[in-house]
Amino acid sequence: MSQSAAAATLADDVLDGLTRPFKELPPKHLYDERGSQLFDEICEQPEYYPTRTERAILRARSAEIVAATGAGELVELGSGTAAKTRVLLDAMRDAGTLRRYVAFDVDESVVTPCVEALELEYPGVEIVGIVGDFESDQDRIPAPHPGVPRVVAFLGGTIGNFLPGARRAFLRGLGSTLGPDDVLLLGTDLVKDVDTLEAAYDDAAGVTAEFNRNVLRVLNARLGADFDPELFDHVAFFDPHHEWIEMRLRARRACSVRVGDLDLDVEFTRGEEIRTEISAKFTRERLAADLEAAGLELAELYTDPAGLFALSLTRRSRARD
Repeated sequence: MSQSAAAATLADDVLDGLTRPFKELPPKHLYDERGSQLFDEICEQPEYYPTRTERAILRARSAEIVAATGAGELVELGSGTAAKTRVLLDAMRDAGTLRRYVAFDVDESVVTPCVEALELEYPGVEIVGIVGDFESDQDRIPAPHPGVPRVVAFLGGTIGNFLPGARRAFLRGLGSTLGPDDVLLLGTDLVKDVDTLEAAYDDAAGVTAEFNRNVLRVLNARLGADFDPELFDHVAFFDPHHEWIEMRLRARRACSVRVGDLDLDVEFTRGEEIRTEISAKFTRERLAADLEAAGLELAELYTDPAGLFALSLTRRSRARD
């Protein structure tokens, strides 16, 4: 995705999202360079269990995953800095199968240094960086090497950011990219007690709050908006009906915001909110149902001892072949 295409996507999302009766913005726009740095800080907070738990599962199971799949190629959607991914890359290298890693992320300032670092860490391995939107730009992923099984990884519980219908459509699209010997490695956060869930999205140090408000700074920098981020409070809560966390930004007082590049004025009443993220939590049954609806079959489910998080291996449904 070119910078102009990324700007157009942001503009479309903002024009659509901020003119709705209930305002919302897609969570992908949280992740500019500063947003990615803040998310890395979130992952180090004691309340935020998903990253360290997923990393622990990867450490415990990566060799098993590589042995089961024979994978020589890894494609990661929403790769970020590829911090966790190195565990899987190391297992593939140790098994002697590693041929290529494709880092796919929305922000060029994240992808470029990641690729440069990995080229030094994994000499002789083809490292490919793609800047794009993983919802719409999957056709930019290079074709696999002939005869080399591929793992497509979508980690971190990011699949939970989709509404149910969009989630199944996205999974269906991912499934269409899988060959008979390929697998989808999917990270999903699991349903658990509300206190643990809400604390993970509202840490005591306020890093998640700063991360949430960063989307307003993105709009200021890229669309000529004049948001005052300090006029918006971070809100995070668990919705038990939908079994998801919602993050919102709540206006402390009535205010008017100008988005200069869109010639758009947006009015906020006191207490009005912008939804900036949902993060669905899963049971095994819910995950299996979503996969089945997308033409995929759950092959393996790996969890931590406390049942906080899960990694699943999924293949194309036999009925699909």
